[in-house]
Amino acid sequence: MENKGVTIYFVRHGETYFNYNGRMQGWSNTPLTEHGKEDVRRCGRGLSDVQFDAVYTSDLSRTQETASLILEENGQLDSMEMIQMPEFREVFFGSLEGEFGSVAYSQVAEHLGYENSKEMFRHTTVPERMNAFRDIDSEKHAEDFMMFWSRVEQGLIQLIEKHRDTGETILLVAHGGTIRYILENLIPELVNPKALLNASVSVARYEDGLYHLERYNDVSHFRDEA
Repeated sequence: MENKGVTIYFVRHGETYFNYNGRMQGWSNTPLTEHGKEDVRRCGRGLSDVQFDAVYTSDLSRTQETASLILEENGQLDSMEMIQMPEFREVFFGSLEGEFGSVAYSQVAEHLGYENSKEMFRHTTVPERMNAFRDIDSEKHAEDFMMFWSRVEQGLIQLIEKHRDTGETILLVAHGGTIRYILENLIPELVNPKALLNASVSVARYEDGLYHLERYNDVSHFRDEA
């Protein structure tokens, strides 16, 4: 039997007001800015020739709003059901949700023994920083790396089990950290990738038990309204 694989279009949500103001945004819900909406529309126009067979988002409003705008521009809004999966949420920052990023990362840097955030980012890994967020959260509500990754991995397993070997093309609208860590863990050659731009597209194909990266952090397809 021919193995048709499955292709996943990972799209980061558009710019939100917390993004614009430099605040920590994990499970917090803030709407897309007008600039964010327009970038998402530009992304959708650039994907107008892609026929999606299924659409997934996290259960946070910014990914659902982004997916709706993409499908509207893509011409598939009325024909596609959007399936929300909490497994694909961003990491939760606990008591530091909504804090200015500069303040939050200064606290993390101090906890890890660095003089400033710049030194901390240079010498630490993503798991170390996630773990530190949980350490400094007085209520211990923030997710550490294993809590975050176990959740996301379960969502990915469900998605692949449903669509593997179908030859389908899937749209998954999620979050910058979530998409980045999925791809970094699944694509061996993707080492220390750059943070994802809002509304950017990354494409991975799953076939014969392996993931193959076709695009990462791509905005070259953005198309302005005619």
